[in-house]
Amino acid sequence: MIQMLIERFVPNWEDTRNTAVRQRYGILAAAVGILSNIFLFFIKLFTGLISGSIAITADAVNNLSDAGSSVITLVGFKIAAKPADPEHPYGHARMEYICGMAVSFIIILLGLQLMRSSLDKILHPEEISVSLVTMGVLVVSILTKLWQGLFNRTLGKRISSEALQATAADSLNDVFATSAVLISTIFYAFTSIPIDGWMGMVVAIFITVAGIKLVIETGNPLLGEAPDPDFIRELGDRITAYDGVIGMHDLQVHSYGHGQTFASVHAEVPANVDILVSHDIIDNIEREVGKEMNINLVIHMDPVVTDDEQTNLLKAQVNDIVKSISKELSIHDFRAVTGPTHTNLVFDIVIPPAFSLTDSQIKQTIYARVKELGNYYCIITVDHNYAYIPESER
Repeated sequence: MIQMLIERFVPNWEDTRNTAVRQRYGILAAAVGILSNIFLFFIKLFTGLISGSIAITADAVNNLSDAGSSVITLVGFKIAAKPADPEHPYGHARMEYICGMAVSFIIILLGLQLMRSSLDKILHPEEISVSLVTMGVLVVSILTKLWQGLFNRTLGKRISSEALQATAADSLNDVFATSAVLISTIFYAFTSIPIDGWMGMVVAIFITVAGIKLVIETGNPLLGEAPDPDFIRELGDRITAYDGVIGMHDLQVHSYGHGQTFASVHAEVPANVDILVSHDIIDNIEREVGKEMNINLVIHMDPVVTDDEQTNLLKAQVNDIVKSISKELSIHDFRAVTGPTHTNLVFDIVIPPAFSLTDSQIKQTIYARVKELGNYYCIITVDHNYAYIPESER
């Protein structure tokens, strides 16, 4: 059924990199979410009022908030698809994250309100009217939410949308919340012990925690999260696959939402090759790789001496020293400047985020170890790795 809806309402549904197609996916997800959640809200609200169950009423309000979330998601996808303008030269794609953040705060506020209602029910318990209709409504809700979760997860994966993935997680969480309400209803039917208020409190806490998690998830892209390791590997493999490129470093990736990724990197080329030839290769990489990966790619060309035996030996020795401190460290742009009394070793060292040693401690260790090699002095520039892959994921 999911595939049928996609093919029916999303023209050119296979072209998920197309902004217009991606917008249609978002509109479809929002429309399905609005209609199904409003349906669940009304049947649960009616059932909750008739039966006097605060837990069912709380679950109904949760469905209403989900419908509101779908409305905001719809608006977010519409705005995110707007082209760049003078005030927003990187486009509007991050609006999807902003809308997700707004939805998260709404969910938290609703959860806190439901906590208060549930506490009142705990302190002043009332009898609940249990019927097969009540049970049936809850079962229908569980099945609907399960389908919603699978639907949003499928669409979210198709278009790589964190907002839809978060919506899918929220729907699947609701399956557990509604199941808790069903359990409390069945428990009351057999024991006449009113645990409705307690279950309502569980649902309210569940909603609040889910809202907090969504704030974190939607906030990460806005703060500037690390690029995906698979993306880093693919970009590195594509760049270094070109003849004439011997290495790369200083990769930085900035994402302004889907289809708005900007990357810059330093590509190492042999210093003894004609600069016009190397520049032509770099131009080809920027154009071809940028188009293939749908990114705005800028490459700085770094000439590297590769045919000097003494420089290569010193570089290998310094690299061994750096790797002995940690395999997470690396060097680049190595040069040896020889003078009448000493030789300066000029290079950059790349340090990963949250490293155990300070920049100064690392440099002092290298200074001391290099002095053991002879009359050498280090001139070190520290680079911090903004596109880092942990050793365990390499």
